[in-house]
Amino acid sequence: MFLSVFDIFKVGVGPSSSHTMGPMVAGGRFLEALRNSPFHPHALRVHLHGSLAFTGKGHATDRATILGLAGFLPESYDHEAAEAALAENRATHVLVPEGLTALQFDPEHDLIFDYGAPLPGHANGMVIEARDAQGDVILRETYYSIGGGFVLTEAEHSAVDDRALSTPSPVPFPFRSASEMLTMAHASGLSIAQMKWRNECRFRSEQEISDGLARVWQVMNDCLNRGLEFEGELPGGLRVKRRAKAIHEALLAERGMNLAAPHTINDWISCYAMAVNEENAAGGQVVTAPTNGAAGVLPAVIRYWLDHVPGATSSRVGEFLLTAAAVGGIIKTNASISGAECGCQAEVGSAAAM
Repeated sequence: MFLSVFDIFKVGVGPSSSHTMGPMVAGGRFLEALRNSPFHPHALRVHLHGSLAFTGKGHATDRATILGLAGFLPESYDHEAAEAALAENRATHVLVPEGLTALQFDPEHDLIFDYGAPLPGHANGMVIEARDAQGDVILRETYYSIGGGFVLTEAEHSAVDDRALSTPSPVPFPFRSASEMLTMAHASGLSIAQMKWRNECRFRSEQEISDGLARVWQVMNDCLNRGLEFEGELPGGLRVKRRAKAIHEALLAERGMNLAAPHTINDWISCYAMAVNEENAAGGQVVTAPTNGAAGVLPAVIRYWLDHVPGATSSRVGEFLLTAAAVGGIIKTNASISGAECGCQAEVGSAAAM
């Protein structure tokens, strides 16, 4: 199964690719299923299971679910419009997604956090139901948010392993492991980035790939810059203070004072990563790399290279992203990038490898 660089790097919203982006995407998919169905829905209900139930409120899963069912998507998320939609739902208990009639949805009763046993397919499971005016269920679907903003229905999740093994990849370099990737690179004389580029060209034009990579880095860099500008407390009630801005200012003050310690490189990279992570925690626009939880690692490395390494040039950022996506795709294919499934190593460990 081919994973594009734009599957690994997706523009979205914080704080969690699994708990925020995934439920929002699932809501959008359910709306599309309703639009294509012969039914006449009157109301919606959602059951959150496993990790989505236990840690969902801290990761804005409730907000994301409502917004997904209102028609919002992570890649085009508009914060002001989202806040207005949430306020309208609190006042009316109604959602009005495009292409459908008004749907009853009272979060107090229709958004259910089920703290029982998780669904069998994955730690992040949710069931969305549409009901008619009599209260009968007319459409029901189970979704799994499997990490990195990827969402599968129950049927898709059950079939994915067999399909991945049995379906030939339509790309010129169909590597599924690091060993295969290195063997193909040696045989072809191409770099990992060059092989990944040719694979991407199977589905997109060269201009589309270049523009897409430029947008990925632009969103990453904008997120990092915002994180270096803002102070105050992060949302969530734990009164966690933003630290990236103060650390950045201290590092700037040390420049030219002959005070650079051996660990200064790590200080700069950590500061850049912290800036992204704080923006993610604040619900800002981020790029999965390969998840929201690990979103700071790659942009921090790129930014340090561009700002501090002689000879660095932004024209090679796309090469970096292609290489990183090749490694991330191998990890997702053979293991997992889901923190709920495999812990922090699945996210930050994957980002470090990338």
